[in-house]
Amino acid sequence: MNRAVFAQRAAVLKAMAHPTRLMILDLLRDGERCVCEIHATVGSDLTTVSKHLSVLRSAGLVRDERRGQQVFYTLLVPCLNSFVECVDAVVSRRLSEALEARGAILEATTR
Repeated sequence: MNRAVFAQRAAVLKAMAHPTRLMILDLLRDGERCVCEIHATVGSDLTTVSKHLSVLRSAGLVRDERRGQQVFYTLLVPCLNSFVECVDAVVSRRLSEALEARGAILEATTR
């Protein structure tokens, strides 16, 4: 593979690399949502939510559809579920390791 492929991969990962955008993607895993619902769930102001949605749309992760006054967003990548599960496994493993290390430290200090 050439550098362009890796640059494109990095662009997608970069678009995902924000807590609010991950929250939006997680919400969309359950199905289509209108901007008003995304806005209410995320809790950021509407301008900020729109910017995050724009980043996700530009990266090819979501699509939007206008219906009258409302705009609905849909997740375009169902494989995101397995990716998130993989990330969650890494987070869980790191947390377990940190707790084990903390337990070992506490055990050593109580001897």
